[in-house]
Amino acid sequence: MQHAPRFLKLVEEARASVKECSIDELKKRVDTGERTGTKTLIVDTREDHEWQNGHVPGAVHLGKGIIERDIEKAVPDIHTPIYLYCGGGFRSALVAQNLQKMGYTGCVSVDGGFRAWKEKGWPIVTEGK
Repeated sequence: MQHAPRFLKLVEEARASVKECSIDELKKRVDTGERTGTKTLIVDTREDHEWQNGHVPGAVHLGKGIIERDIEKAVPDIHTPIYLYCGGGFRSALVAQNLQKMGYTGCVSVDGGFRAWKEKGWPIVTEGK
């Protein structure tokens, strides 16, 4: 997908101010958490139809259009580690930046997003299929 220049500028500004991790780092954290009992909160920030077509196992869905409105109820502890992903890592960077502005300290945007997860051939969950 070819993104518009102003959107890309916004994303680059966000990426400069948020923590990022690779899809491999997220997978390692998920796998380690399963063994140690440590919960990793993974949030899918994509649109509803994208979520329904497949998402990372264990992820919760708080789309970019509603996350700022609903995050305080869903995640009341602002120090919770939150790994955010979208299709490729652009929207999740924007979300991470906004959550940081709201006081959330543990936000990490997953570079490569769901597309990279699928390319690795890792398990996905589909809703209603």
